[in-house]
Amino acid sequence: MTTRLTPSAAGIRRTYPIVVRAIRVADINEAWAQGLRDFRAAPSYGLVFGAFYTAGGIFIVLGVAALGLGYPLAAAFALIGPFAAIGLYEVSRRLEAGFALSWHAVLDAIFKRGRVAWMGLVTVLFFIMWIYLVLLLVPLFLGTRSFPTFDDFLVALTMTHEGRLLLLLGNAIGALLSIALFSLTFVSFPLLLDRDVGVVTAMITSARAVAASPVVAIGWAIIVVLLLIVACLPFFLGVLVVLPVLGHTTWHLYRKIVVSPPT
Repeated sequence: MTTRLTPSAAGIRRTYPIVVRAIRVADINEAWAQGLRDFRAAPSYGLVFGAFYTAGGIFIVLGVAALGLGYPLAAAFALIGPFAAIGLYEVSRRLEAGFALSWHAVLDAIFKRGRVAWMGLVTVLFFIMWIYLVLLLVPLFLGTRSFPTFDDFLVALTMTHEGRLLLLLGNAIGALLSIALFSLTFVSFPLLLDRDVGVVTAMITSARAVAASPVVAIGWAIIVVLLLIVACLPFFLGVLVVLPVLGHTTWHLYRKIVVSPPT
């Protein structure tokens, strides 16, 4: 008599040596097709998570405009972002495994993965580090004078020697922090959902994945950033579709990078 594992029992893969393989552009193309397929198969889940993230972006814009709460609101937005992605990974995982989809199962994956919350805090830590660096660099290059309007600040930033140096150094530091964060989170979140591993192991595995395919991985990161920027332009409405497709695609890309353990 054989014992069949239930979805909850089979959902978390136990500890095995983690094998990372290099990926090619063809793998990204295939993951795109699989991500689109998952979105079409379960559009309500993707649209709900997309709407959740869209509402957060609109809330930040309104907070910046009305109350000047951009910093704390954006930090909170960075914190809830990984949880939205975890829900999309769980939808793709269940579709791939042939498990039944339900909101209970998907939300359970979001709120009962404590290590995912710690990984989210790592993301917030990088965000806060960037904010404080900006707060340090602006007075260092432009002095402590105030700017009556945002247009005055832009003029100082683009039309003065100090402002251009600030832009150059700020963008360089931002790029380094972004690359570091991407390297630590490339496959960390889906790995924490898929296997019983710690946060440090997930980050190390993610860095290994980037090192195995640096050009393709950085290319993927650029695609994600550009798509999210374009999706945010019409008042975040494009995020409704872009976020779920990216989430599903990321899951399938993870499955191509991290070799499945023996069954």
